[in-house]
Amino acid sequence: MMNTNSNPKTLLEAVKFFADYENCRKFMMDARWPDGIVHCPTCGSDHVTYMANTRRWKCYGKHPRAQFTLKVGTVFEDSPIPLEKWLPTLWLIVNCKNGISSYEVGRHLGVTQKSAWFMLHRLRLAMQTGSLMKFKGEVEVDETFIGGKARNMHKEKRDEMITGTGGKDKTAVMGFLERGGPVKATVIADRRKKTLQRLVKSQVKAGAALYTDALASYDGLDGEFFHQVVDHAVEYVNGKAHTNGLENFWSLLKRGLKGTYIRVAPFHLFRYLDEQTFRYNERKTDDFSRFRAVLSQIVNRRLTYNQLIGATV
Repeated sequence: MMNTNSNPKTLLEAVKFFADYENCRKFMMDARWPDGIVHCPTCGSDHVTYMANTRRWKCYGKHPRAQFTLKVGTVFEDSPIPLEKWLPTLWLIVNCKNGISSYEVGRHLGVTQKSAWFMLHRLRLAMQTGSLMKFKGEVEVDETFIGGKARNMHKEKRDEMITGTGGKDKTAVMGFLERGGPVKATVIADRRKKTLQRLVKSQVKAGAALYTDALASYDGLDGEFFHQVVDHAVEYVNGKAHTNGLENFWSLLKRGLKGTYIRVAPFHLFRYLDEQTFRYNERKTDDFSRFRAVLSQIVNRRLTYNQLIGATV
């Protein structure tokens, strides 16, 4: 295990610390093999030898991938960008409250914007924290629409992008917040009763106190949940019935999307939801703890560029 007294605590300390490859190596080894025993990512054998000159391990198992680096089997695999740049970028994305743009990362690291964009999406994959546990206790449920505002668009772009009113031409997102606990957000196809109630029943434990707005799609949940409604046309709080916790999360999400990322394609929106959800759920921890939490999730997660852009070949 790493010496906690030497762990970086600020961005400046992290940049200086990870400029040394040996520090990167020790952190990565601790994240991948916490028991201190290096295993081949291909065959799982611990009969390996480290070759310091090439920064590789050699596995003595009988398979074609005899040599491997720290990146193999992680979100960093097949990247020519060194760990000395990857790890400070990870520090930035987990700790910048409103996110960090690929243009800014590219300028700071000396890589292209396209490379920085790919890097950030790989790191968002490591920020996914899927759980089979259902929300319980007091749970807020709400939806919002993500998309550009018509008043901010040039007339030609507005005529092209906006073909209706309200949420038309925008992407619908649904959120769940366990008061005093975690939040989860997911892209949804529509706000119909069948869609929303199926998600509520799959994500929230029966018998929980459920708080929603007055959307008709939530009608009929009383039998399985203690369902209370607040009508936003009249008031925003009615005793315990409110969705203010999720409204706060939506505010943080949209601040990052509009202020930092400017424009996000619907195809990639779920990745930005994962990013903001992670930071929100880890908001009470310190910078290093957030960094270490994501570093522990980099193994067996792979995102190729073709997968990222939805290419079929």
